[in-house]
Amino acid sequence: MSILELDNVTLKFGGLTAVNKLSFSVEQGEVFAIVGPNGAGKSTVFNLISRFYDPYEGSIRFDGHDLLKQKASGVASFGVARTFQNIELFDHASVLQNLLVGRHRHRQSNFLSELFFTPSVKRQEMQNRQLVEEIIDFLDLQAYRDKMIAGLPYGVRKVVEVGRALATDPKLLLLDEPASGLSVEETSDMRWWIDDIRRQMGITVLMVEHDMGLVSGVSDRVLALADGAKLALGTPSEVQSHPAVIEAYLGKAS
Repeated sequence: MSILELDNVTLKFGGLTAVNKLSFSVEQGEVFAIVGPNGAGKSTVFNLISRFYDPYEGSIRFDGHDLLKQKASGVASFGVARTFQNIELFDHASVLQNLLVGRHRHRQSNFLSELFFTPSVKRQEMQNRQLVEEIIDFLDLQAYRDKMIAGLPYGVRKVVEVGRALATDPKLLLLDEPASGLSVEETSDMRWWIDDIRRQMGITVLMVEHDMGLVSGVSDRVLALADGAKLALGTPSEVQSHPAVIEAYLGKAS
């Protein structure tokens, strides 16, 4: 069953067509990757799903909902979470505090109940803390739990951003270049975490990635883009061997 569907989506910036009549669907429970050369429109697709951009035409549906009727602030309420190419964390807060921010969409209290710290607020805080602690254990972040983000290595910060997205309790996790800037060992760890996120947590994963080793290792299906249009869709091996994909990366043979 499809959890995400894009149909005939087009996005234009002036005279430039960034996404061109793009259609694809993501099945519930799969890892789906979008690949392509720089400027292919990969992150633009994420920004459309996240409602940062309004398409020129087409439709985007998630879990039965028309996302184009939602504001960017409302997308998370349906169960969509994402990470970014450029890490977006609170540098002067701890790992624990950053992950707790991810629980904000589940907040059920109001100003007065929080002011008097009512029993319901206390229960909610304890539930949020427990879930975040479980994510810290899941991602092996125990050693960094109380450390400030600003003092952490880049690779750890990438993992913390994944953790904050997981803290929102998503149905769909958008990972924007999760292996970018990571070492070989860190990329290997990311591969296992993505697989566990799907298998153990039951979360559908849609990722944009340049590292074809990671893509091949975790993806069920791959969509290749060039100039905002679909080149090929299939298994990792099918897409990597597709003539149009080879031409997009390497150019035509003379």
